[in-house]
Amino acid sequence: MDGRDGRRRFAAGRSAAYELTDESPVYVISVAAQLSGLHPQTLRQYDRLGLVSPDRTPGRGRRYSARDIEQLREVQRLSQDEGINLAGIKRIIELENQVAALQQRVVELSAAVEGAAAAMQQREAQVHASYRRDLVPYEDVRQSSALVVWRPRPRE
Repeated sequence: MDGRDGRRRFAAGRSAAYELTDESPVYVISVAAQLSGLHPQTLRQYDRLGLVSPDRTPGRGRRYSARDIEQLREVQRLSQDEGINLAGIKRIIELENQVAALQQRVVELSAAVEGAAAAMQQREAQVHASYRRDLVPYEDVRQSSALVVWRPRPRE
């Protein structure tokens, strides 16, 4: 892992290189249990409760990602260090996921607003550029309170 973005690059023989991310399901349950410091039966229980839901192989075997391992450690920390029960931990995880989804939606909406503002400014500039330059704005005299006196020039 290079530490910056959580990705690894591998090349398998002559095949094309592929990227391995934190979400890539690569660990079988025994390896995931060792990495998280938990018993495999605990991982199965967490899966049944919906605390950590690993991907499944076509044969229904569990495959854990690095992110799943991290979440298993967090569940264990909340349970052991903070004394939170599993139902509370599940609710915390749900709320954290909801916050992350809402933050992503805010980013998307902000980008959409910025795009709409740029389009509006561009359209406004087009409208201003289309004005006829030989026309002069007309101001209705009846609404003005100014007094205008006209004196003809004397003829010479």
